[in-house]
Amino acid sequence: MSQPAPVDGRLGVAKTYKLYVGGAFPRSESGRSYPVRDAQGTLLAHAALASRKDVRDAVSAARSAFGGWSGATAYNRGQVLYRVAEMLQGRHDRFVDVVAEAEGVPRERATALVDASIDRWVWYAGWTDKLSGVLGSVNQVAGPLVNWSTPEPTGVVGVLAPQSSALLGLVDVLAPVLATGCTAVVVASENRPLPAIELAEVFATSDVPGGVANLLTGHVAELAPWLAAHAEVQALDLAGAPAELTTELERAAADTVKRVLPRPATEPDPMRPPGIARLRAFTEIKTVWHPVGR
Repeated sequence: MSQPAPVDGRLGVAKTYKLYVGGAFPRSESGRSYPVRDAQGTLLAHAALASRKDVRDAVSAARSAFGGWSGATAYNRGQVLYRVAEMLQGRHDRFVDVVAEAEGVPRERATALVDASIDRWVWYAGWTDKLSGVLGSVNQVAGPLVNWSTPEPTGVVGVLAPQSSALLGLVDVLAPVLATGCTAVVVASENRPLPAIELAEVFATSDVPGGVANLLTGHVAELAPWLAAHAEVQALDLAGAPAELTTELERAAADTVKRVLPRPATEPDPMRPPGIARLRAFTEIKTVWHPVGR
């Protein structure tokens, strides 16, 4: 992963990664990139520096994919997410190397983070066909009527991924969005984007339909306002939002009546047990009345 050491006076070629939009790997519309370095300052690679045009393209891809993904059976979505876990397991050692370099942690810690990321995909895959039973209900009403409530996906969700935990933190905020049937546009960790890019390559070679998960790399402060203000984005997760921009992003989201998951005061421990709070956050409850009896 690191830049190869000079051999016979020749410098190695650092890889320049692309974005992941609509199931493809386009270069940024801006033509820009930025260096990604490890904790010691060694150049690892270059990442695409996304622009507001790339945000619009990613939202368009997510919107186009929403109908098919939300309309798939819950069982099918669970199988797709489980396939992501299988692919991660198959590339386990590669992800350990990437996480260790990107986050500057010992290999033992990186292994634990990758293992937890795989388990997290499996956990949320198991929830896809249980949401209606847990979040839905049949309601008692007076009169010859039956009334029931069922959860439905909110739509396109903009996700600002956690900045420190570049893989497990990302999975923790992205997996529940996909499990509910929503599609996502993710702005990856700005200084640690490589685990997200590697995850995008897993999406591209698994069963995740193009456009369901779109990953952008670049400056969060540059991309987040456009994502927050976009009228085709129905919800916004501020998990990795810069503290100084949080109020501005919330106001921009309010202009288009988005659901907003607030930025936590401190980035939570990614190894904490998962919960269903994010599953609840990105579903809407639809209630149906139907006459019965006479």
